[in-house]
Amino acid sequence: VRVLIRKLFAIALTGALAAACSSNAPESPPPAVAPGMVHIHGLGINPSDDKLYVATHYGLYTVEQDQAPQRVGELSQDFMGFTVAGPDEFLASGHPDPADRQQPPHLGLIKSSDAGQSWEPLSLHGSADFHALKYRHGRVYGHDSQSGTVMVSFDQRSWQQRAEVPAAVDLAVSPGAPDEILATARQGLLRSTDGARTFSAVTGAPALLFISWPDRGPLLGADLEGRLYTSADDGQTWQPGHSLNNKPQALLAAGNGQVYIATDTAIYTSTDNGATVNVLTAVE
Repeated sequence: VRVLIRKLFAIALTGALAAACSSNAPESPPPAVAPGMVHIHGLGINPSDDKLYVATHYGLYTVEQDQAPQRVGELSQDFMGFTVAGPDEFLASGHPDPADRQQPPHLGLIKSSDAGQSWEPLSLHGSADFHALKYRHGRVYGHDSQSGTVMVSFDQRSWQQRAEVPAAVDLAVSPGAPDEILATARQGLLRSTDGARTFSAVTGAPALLFISWPDRGPLLGADLEGRLYTSADDGQTWQPGHSLNNKPQALLAAGNGQVYIATDTAIYTSTDNGATVNVLTAVE
C-alpha cells in the first residue's frame, strides 16, 4: 500500500510541477489583463505591517480579513519562490512579467526592500529558478528546479550547491538548528542534518506536499488532499488535523497557532495549528 501511495504521489507531483513551470515557455503570449490572485506559490507575513503577502503566478498581493486582495506594485511576474527576510524585505525567484521582453526566463534570486513595490536582481540571474525558497539564520535556502539541487547562500550573492533532490516541492528549516532541513519530494519527507549536503527519508511520515516550521509551535504539513498535520517532535511523528479536501498550493505556519493555507479556491486561516480553519478570502 505504501509503495502504491508513493507512486500516486509521484504521478500527481509530476503533473503539478509541469503545470507550475508552464511560464517557462517564452512563446506563450501574455494575457491581455492579469487574471488576478490565482495559482498561489508562496505566503509570508511582513513584520512591518503584519499583513499576509501572497506570491502568485501573476504578481504579489496582500490579503486582510473582510477586504478584497490588493495587488502590490505593477509587476505581473511569476513568483515561483517567495520568502520574507525582514521588515519590508522580501526575497523571491521565478519568471518575469510577460510584457518585459528584456528579462531572461529565469530571474534567479531577486530582492525587494520596499515590501514588493520594486525588485532588483541579486544573483544567478538568468540561470536559477527557485521553486522553494526560505530565509532563516541569515541564510537563504532554495531548491533550484533547473539543477534539481538544494542551494545555500550566506550573503544572497554567492551560492553553495548541495544535495540533489529531484522534484522537491517545499523546504523547511529548523528555527534552532541552521543545518537541519526538511524537504518534501516524490520520495516522501526527507531530512538533512548537515546543511543539505545529504538527505535521508523520515520513516513513517505522511506523504506531505508542503511543510512549514514556525519559530514557536509545532511543525505543520499538508498532503495532496489538503489534510493538515502537526508534529511536536521535529517531524519524527505526525498527528492529523483538519482536511480541506482540496489540494493545497502554499502553507505558512506563522507561530502561536496561526496558520495560513492556500488552495485554488480560497485562502484559509487557523488559530489552533490547523485543528480548525476559516476562510480568509476567496481566490479568483
